[in-house]
Amino acid sequence: MIPAALYPVFPWLAGFLGLIFGSFYTVCVHRYLKGQSIVRPGSHCPKCLNPLRWWENLPVLSFVILAGRCGHCRAPIPWRYPALELLSALWAVLLAWRFGPGLAWLLLMAVGGVYLVAAFIDLEIFILPDALTYPGAALGLAAGVLALHQPVLDCLIGALVGAGLFWLLRLAYFKAKGVEGLGLGDVKLMLMIGAMSGWLGLPVTILLGALSALVISPVYMLASGQGTKARIPFGPFLCLGSMISILWGPYFLRLLAGL
Repeated sequence: MIPAALYPVFPWLAGFLGLIFGSFYTVCVHRYLKGQSIVRPGSHCPKCLNPLRWWENLPVLSFVILAGRCGHCRAPIPWRYPALELLSALWAVLLAWRFGPGLAWLLLMAVGGVYLVAAFIDLEIFILPDALTYPGAALGLAAGVLALHQPVLDCLIGALVGAGLFWLLRLAYFKAKGVEGLGLGDVKLMLMIGAMSGWLGLPVTILLGALSALVISPVYMLASGQGTKARIPFGPFLCLGSMISILWGPYFLRLLAGL
C-alpha cells in the first residue's frame, strides 16, 4: 500500500508504470510471433539486429523521436509498439481512478496485460496462446474473488458457463456452416473471463464484447484491405468487453435492469 498522501498522484504513477509494462508487452507479442525467448537476446531491431540504445527503449517517446523508424537501418517500427504502450498506460490510469492503489489494481493490471498481449497476437495470427489463456484462467479466478469480491462459487460457475457456451456456439456454427467460426482459443479465453466476471456478470461482458465487435469490425475490414472477406478475430473484442465490464460493469447491469 502507498501512503495516503500519495493517493492524489497515484493515477500519474499508475500511468507511468503502465507505459513500462506496455513496453514489456510489446516484447512478449513480437517474440511470440517470431518464436523467440522473451529473455534473450536483449532489445534489438528485428530487421538489422542492432542492440537498442537506452533512449531508443523509452515507451512512446522513442517512437516519436525516431519518427517511427529504427535509428540504425531506418526500418519502420510496427504500429503495435506505441499502441500497446498507450493502451497499457490508459488501462493503468482507469484502474487507478476506479479502484485506487492496492491489490485490486495490481491483479487487474495483470489481467489487462494478459488481455492486451493475447489480443495483439490474435490480431496478427488468429491464435490465442495456451501459455496465456490457461494461466489467465487462474489469474481471472484470483481477480474475481480478491479484486472484484465475487463469491468463489459464482466465479467457478462463470468459468464453466462461459467456456461451455462458447464451445457450444463453436460446435453449432461448425455443424451449420462446415467451417470454424470460433477457435478453441476463444473457448479457453472465456474460462478466464467467466472466472473473473462470475456467472451473473457474463451477459453484460459478452454483450459489451459483441457491441464492440459491431462498432470496430468495419474499421478493421477497411484497414485490412479485404473488405467483407477479411477474417475477424473475436478474442480482442471479448478482451475489450471484459475490460469495460471491469471498469463499469455494475453501471451497465443497473442500466439493463431498468430496461
